Amino acid sequence: MRITEHMVIDEALIEERYTRSPGPGGQHVNKAETAVQLRFDVDGSDLSDDVKKRLADLAGSRMTHDGVLIVKAHGERSRERNREAARERLTALIRKALKKPKPRRRTRPSAASVRRQKAAKERRSRVKSLRSKPKPEE
Repeated sequence: MRITEHMVIDEALIEERYTRSPGPGGQHVNKAETAVQLRFDVDGSDLSDDVKKRLADLAGSRMTHDGVLIVKAHGERSRERNREAARERLTALIRKALKKPKPRRRTRPSAASVRRQKAAKERRSRVKSLRSKPKPEE
């Protein structure tokens, strides 16, 4: 399966399972196994360790403890269209994991924005203090 121009994933690492789709649909949905479940063995693939870690983070609960990524598709009536949808989701997830995130650069707020923030806090404090009961005079 082609991911990018230079990257192809071995089909042997992808296992397809077909099940009955959930939800309404009557006789067709009760008889036909159109839902697709793709199981991609991430640990067994030749992806770099960084990409595997990013893929695990992106996948979340779709990743098993054994390092298998599970992608499901059951939105279409056709088994073939569900298969294509699941494969597209898998490739999109892998492509996203291939992109190295840009490191965050720490920034400081400008002096003017700090002054505005403090002035707003002061105004808010004054408004709230006016809501309190007056202090009794001695």
